Amino acid sequence: MSSVAAPVSTAPRRLLPLWLRLVLLSAVGIAAYYLLLSVIVEGGSETAMQQVFNALTLGSIYALVALGYTMVYGIIELINFAHGDVFMVGAFIALYFLAGPLNQSGSVTDILLLAGLLLLTFPVTMALTGLLNVTIERFAYRPLRRAPRLAPLITAIGVSFILQNIVQIVVGTGDRVFPQIFPLEWRIEIAGASVSVLSIFIFMVALGLMIGLQMFINRTRLGRAMRSTSQDKEAAQLMGVDLNQTIALTFLLGGALAGAAGIFQGLYFGYVRFDLGFNAGLKAFTAAVLGGIGNLTGALLGGFMIGFIENFSAAVGQARWSQAIVFVVLIVVLVFRPSGILGQQLADRA
Repeated sequence: MSSVAAPVSTAPRRLLPLWLRLVLLSAVGIAAYYLLLSVIVEGGSETAMQQVFNALTLGSIYALVALGYTMVYGIIELINFAHGDVFMVGAFIALYFLAGPLNQSGSVTDILLLAGLLLLTFPVTMALTGLLNVTIERFAYRPLRRAPRLAPLITAIGVSFILQNIVQIVVGTGDRVFPQIFPLEWRIEIAGASVSVLSIFIFMVALGLMIGLQMFINRTRLGRAMRSTSQDKEAAQLMGVDLNQTIALTFLLGGALAGAAGIFQGLYFGYVRFDLGFNAGLKAFTAAVLGGIGNLTGALLGGFMIGFIENFSAAVGQARWSQAIVFVVLIVVLVFRPSGILGQQLADRA
């Protein structure tokens, strides 16, 4: 039997994995952002460093919500417009859990007590918002799984209004003060700037949740089931994947991340309201599209990009133009790269 020489690939080899290249590019981008603000804002480098952490905090919240959008779209190709309102419900759950059973209203300076309160609030809120998202999928979306694609889309908008109106009836229309258990006077000097410990906490915890999600999807059996379902639902089902379980798990994880983002929203801004989910959901959806809908890494990148764009607008005194600038950037990206910055994660077809 004669041997056949294997063809030699002429494609350039990538020396660094995608995640490492993104980390390096992000570091360069943050450094450039810091240097730019150091020149154009009052206060120089000190103010610039504070604004960098403000942008990272905003980006963390948007990225966590955007992950829910992109996960659901990647599995069943549905834009879950109710996801922003799940985020809003999560913020209210955290508010009433802290103010009710835990009886908290002000800052907690005891580190152990503060850690205990946070360790109770995060699991409870994330579990309830995850179950809420699973319930929405079971009773609103699953019956329409084989319906024309417009039907579940309209249903998602309807669920969004239902959640928003229920919360409005229960809590009213005004702002509700969120218990500020994290002492705002806790600050750290970084490069001459006084940075809030809360901002660092939000960024680090959000980053840990994002890394944990990536590891779960890439290294576990259920994660492999999610990836195979996103590529080809029929083939995954033939290979023994339980589609209902996998889709429910996707909604569970997305809802849990939205709940964590709701806690961060309350801690950082100090208030929540019934229509909070509309703006946050719209920006998170924009982040998912900007990075590449269906692409988890793209959702993270898009969320942080929107956080930095909004923060830059506020830093230069043009906060009222922030949303307009965000959508201008989105339009430009989609004109020249319709699939988003990193592109959609599509299945390889034979």
